This record gives sequence, C-alpha cells and structure tokens, in this order.
Amino acid sequence: MNIDKSQIIEQLMSMGKHDEAAKADSELPDKVDTDQHGDLLAKFGVNPQDLLGKLGGLFGK
Repeated sequence: MNIDKSQIIEQLMSMGKHDEAAKADSELPDKVDTDQHGDLLAKFGVNPQDLLGKLGGLFGK
C-alpha cells in the first residue's frame, strides 16, 4: 500500500520521535510503498501494519 510521507512524519511527531521524523523526511520518498520501503520504516520505528491500522481507522470515519 502507498502512504504519503507526510502521514508517516505526522505519526512520528505525535509519538515524540522528532529526530526520526526529520530523518524520515529526508530519506523517504513522497509516496511510501509499505512493502518496498518496510526496512526504512522499521529503521524509523514505524511498523507498517500499525500504520495501516491507524490509517484504516481514519478512513473508516
């Protein structure tokens, strides 16, 4: 699934991971493929399944 980089940055910021958010902003592409970029997401402490679950809740509202 493709996710906007900004959503990942927002999640990291909300978790208080400001350093990781800054690094992710410079290293991730604008559209992040959770399958293709899973290693990068893990590097920043983002579990793709958790991220998808949170986004799914947003879309369900």
